[in-house]
Amino acid sequence: MDSEIQWQKSSFSGGGGEQCLYVAKHEGEILLCESDDPSRIVATSPEKLAAFIEGVKAGEFDHFVN
Repeated sequence: MDSEIQWQKSSFSGGGGEQCLYVAKHEGEILLCESDDPSRIVATSPEKLAAFIEGVKAGEFDHFVN
């Protein structure tokens, strides 16, 4: 992970540092990465992330796990 970016670990991540999701805001974008491959970073806009979260809450993606 880039050391100049201020990453925040999800409070739902594992306590031992495994299976952690990190999020950061950098240059107007929202960045996401996982602890198992921190070099792979996903970038999106705050608006698109908010829409995705609303979709998750509404159950739009439940068919992927059921």
